Amino acid sequence: MAKKIPLSDLEPGMVIVKPITMKNGMVILGEGVKLTPVWVDRVKDMDIDGVYIDLPQEQKMSKEEAILQLEARFHPVADRPYMIRLKTVIREYIEGLYEK
Repeated sequence: MAKKIPLSDLEPGMVIVKPITMKNGMVILGEGVKLTPVWVDRVKDMDIDGVYIDLPQEQKMSKEEAILQLEARFHPVADRPYMIRLKTVIREYIEGLYEK
């Protein structure tokens, strides 16, 4: 999810989602660049009002609730090997969403 944040909130590791440009249009940092500590300091010295970065999406339900819903949805087909494999893949995906 892209969000414009003030320069004071920039941190190393954030990813730029819209190019940072000078007033004359020259691109300083392009889309997809991961900020390093040096770039954070440089950007903070620029005369711009904010930077668009990629923020991780906040999950709307707890990991435990998501796993419980997964189990409930796959319960009727729990005896089918291909559905067991599919459930395993989805569970791994859900667990990955909650890793920090």
